[in-house]
Amino acid sequence: MAPDFSAKTPEGKVVSLKQSLGKVTIIDFWASWCGPCRKENPNVVAMYNELHIKGLNILGFSLDSESIKWKDAIVKDKLTWTQISNLKEWEDPIVKLYNIEQIPTTFVLDASGKIVARDLRGEELKSKVIELLNKK
Repeated sequence: MAPDFSAKTPEGKVVSLKQSLGKVTIIDFWASWCGPCRKENPNVVAMYNELHIKGLNILGFSLDSESIKWKDAIVKDKLTWTQISNLKEWEDPIVKLYNIEQIPTTFVLDASGKIVARDLRGEELKSKVIELLNKK
């Protein structure tokens, strides 16, 4: 099971993983300064726009330390799902809890919050999400 955690949105609201769960949930660890993360964002945006209505939720967790750069990246990359961060980069307790050693790192969770896949990208990620969404 994915350990629950909470952090603040750019607007200062505290949001937890538990309250963000959908039929399928992706936890996306990223940062504004991470080139590979930003390069992957258009694929994630397209997948979210297509599959959110079917039950896909994404919770973005940023390893940024500067609020303004984090917020600018969210707007520029059109990340419309919930974004949270403690703005503590690698020193964040949630980063340690999930044993994050590089970003981007993704976790795919089923409806119960169980981790069913990790570090999938592009078509591989989309296929797994579709497979899970189609399960009864």
